[in-house]
Amino acid sequence: MDVEKLRQDRRARVITLTIAQPILPGVEQYLQGATALGLRIGLASSSTRDHVCGHLDRLKLLDYFHSIRCFEDTERHKPDPTPYLKVLEDLGVGADEAIALEDSPNGVAAAKAAGIFCVAVPNPITCRLPLEHADHRLTSLAEETLEKIILRADQNRRR
Repeated sequence: MDVEKLRQDRRARVITLTIAQPILPGVEQYLQGATALGLRIGLASSSTRDHVCGHLDRLKLLDYFHSIRCFEDTERHKPDPTPYLKVLEDLGVGADEAIALEDSPNGVAAAKAAGIFCVAVPNPITCRLPLEHADHRLTSLAEETLEKIILRADQNRRR
């Protein structure tokens, strides 16, 4: 078996599938809503910067983000909280002022370890993975408004 050929084929398939992905329901509304509220928006990813920024640029969402930390930006990666801690530092906010939207168990674990209120919003690949360690779970961002999530996070913090 040619392992390098297999890697190249897999990478080509990932790129093809990524290019076919539309903006998920509710995502653009959350970004617009956060911007209208004057909130700073960050992204912590274990994927490469080329992958993350290329995808966001293609969807015309890149300009919403004030901080993006990717695989190359930290020595430790999710489930370690370092990517989230770096984003919080960039944004100048504390964990108690942030909300994380995550689609994977490692992402939820990283957000929680950073002390951030975390909403799990699984994608078609991660929907069967264990995400019960999140503070809240949605099937889609279109299911609840950003304002409701902010209220939910505030209520959770007061407990």
